[in-house]
Amino acid sequence: MTESEISTHDAEDDLRNETIKIYVNGKIVPRAEATISVYDSGFMLGDGMWEGMRLYNGKWAFFEEHMDRLFDSCKAISLDIGMDRAGILEALTQTANANGMTNDVHCRLMITRGIKSKPFQHPALSKSGPTIVIIMEHSKAAAHLQAKGISLATVPQVRGLPMSQDAKYNSHSKLNCVIACLQAEQAGADEGLMLDPYGFVNTTNACNFFIVRKGEVWTSTGDYCMNGVTRQKVIDLCKANDIPVFEKNYSLYEAYGADEAFLTGTFGAQTPVSQIDGKKIGEQEGIGPVTARIQVLYGELVARNTQS
Repeated sequence: MTESEISTHDAEDDLRNETIKIYVNGKIVPRAEATISVYDSGFMLGDGMWEGMRLYNGKWAFFEEHMDRLFDSCKAISLDIGMDRAGILEALTQTANANGMTNDVHCRLMITRGIKSKPFQHPALSKSGPTIVIIMEHSKAAAHLQAKGISLATVPQVRGLPMSQDAKYNSHSKLNCVIACLQAEQAGADEGLMLDPYGFVNTTNACNFFIVRKGEVWTSTGDYCMNGVTRQKVIDLCKANDIPVFEKNYSLYEAYGADEAFLTGTFGAQTPVSQIDGKKIGEQEGIGPVTARIQVLYGELVARNTQS
């Protein structure tokens, strides 16, 4: 990534992250000592699931929704986490306490099928039980994201049909998205705008995608993208606050002509899009009025959800 390129995961530099402590299978160890086996299923095959969460005021935002997705995903691939929600919350709490973290914290919780007895594919070769890793960083979205917005390029890589690999899995197998990211970078954009198998606008390589047209908020049907927690919160907030919102098929034609566009994700919440395929979106460089209103509503929701 060059200095001119940005992404929705740009964060302010924080030197404290050099000395964080990481949870690895029940032990909390310094960053330099946090290791897993090269025989681990996640490293070897991408066989695992993960969640990205944020800590506000000492509380994980929308914890239950994240756990719903994690446990549903692990059940679908017959991966036994080995602990319940309370156990995961305790592990998160221990890790946060070990790092003295209470706010502006981003967590990546990773569950893999564990260490394999031989370097082959069959899940039965993972005999040791799951590998559980928790990485927490001091993480605040870079201020320039709101003022400048990010640029997207439509990429040839698509999110596939559920029978190939369901995009609803938040899996360690992210090569599909990595390829899309590389294609966008090579096209001179910050992120890749991915279509669904039928050519309709779908998602980006890292986040869910929304447009605003004449006061209406549009996003994809959700059939071929990660059903993000933040995505759903935005849809719910629009419905609760008389902002017309539609989950529907739409083409690049509608996206190019949008008044505003933004991305949603746990890290960046709502990040404005400045251009798609070199075409300026709307009249402002960064955030637009409908996106700004949604940001305020979302901030209020997070504050209510994380009250002590």
